[in-house]
Amino acid sequence: MVDRNPAKQNKFLPGSRVPVVGEERIREEQPDYVLILPWNLRDEVMEQLDYIRGWGGQFVTAIPGLRIQ
Repeated sequence: MVDRNPAKQNKFLPGSRVPVVGEERIREEQPDYVLILPWNLRDEVMEQLDYIRGWGGQFVTAIPGLRIQ
């Protein structure tokens, strides 16, 4: 889980214990897909993370339906 907010980093998602890391982790790992959970902020997040397209990365949203961009 990646979050730009430093107050959320180095903590865990409730109930799953998935660690929350900073955005620099995306640049380091260069994932093929980035799942955007806040679907209502999809366009804003895609604009902020547009650099992932440089290595062929794509964005995925699941609400209202599965969409890969």
